[in-house]
Amino acid sequence: MMVDLDPSGQVTGREADRANRQFLNYAFYKLAPAFRRLPQAERDELKAEFLAAAQGWAEDAPAEKGLIQRPYSLVGLRGDVDFMLWRIAFDVREFQEAQARLNRTRLMGYLTQPYHYTSMQKRSQYVNRIEGSGHGLEILPGQGKYLFIYPFIKTRAWYDLSPHSRQGMMDEHIHASGPFKGVRINTSYSYGIDDQEFVVSFDSDYPQEFVDLVGRLRYTEASLYTLRDVPMFTCVKKDLGEVLDDLA
Repeated sequence: MMVDLDPSGQVTGREADRANRQFLNYAFYKLAPAFRRLPQAERDELKAEFLAAAQGWAEDAPAEKGLIQRPYSLVGLRGDVDFMLWRIAFDVREFQEAQARLNRTRLMGYLTQPYHYTSMQKRSQYVNRIEGSGHGLEILPGQGKYLFIYPFIKTRAWYDLSPHSRQGMMDEHIHASGPFKGVRINTSYSYGIDDQEFVVSFDSDYPQEFVDLVGRLRYTEASLYTLRDVPMFTCVKKDLGEVLDDLA
């Protein structure tokens, strides 16, 4: 593949792309301590109601909608969030339906959402040449035991670089990532639909490999153009029933 010399499309006047793409939704939840003071039977009843509402969003939908949901626990790993629901759909209105179902449950009265990210999947201009890069047009989430997530913003100086300069830095970035075969990256884009520019998530069975990968990437030239890449979340994949049992 040749480097895209006109990523903005201003010179070539390329047409707008209206191809169907996956939207991604990372919804983080925090439980109020008051819930844990409820009687055990009431806690169990509220959790069962919430479980049915959450699972019903994807299970009740026609298969052609392509709805995907993956639950993760963050209990004991961060103080400001307890669990996360990773949702994927071809229409952002599906995320509204998912949350509306939860809002009608009693457990939602004890939950807040400290963080919430929306993004869109599209093919990266830098890695189209590389097979199995994890930057394809569709993603298969939740392959690893762990999911590492963070919002990401580049400096404005990055966009002022020439396409060749950016491609060279990304080639170095990709080369540095090469040995870490146990980590699969999913990059999604939030331009215009959320505060960050990207949401980056990494599926892996090996936290130690991810730590080493991120450490190595700090030494690449492209890292000089990172404006923000926090907060970072370590999420443990579990069944939603197990996630709720971690809460109380």
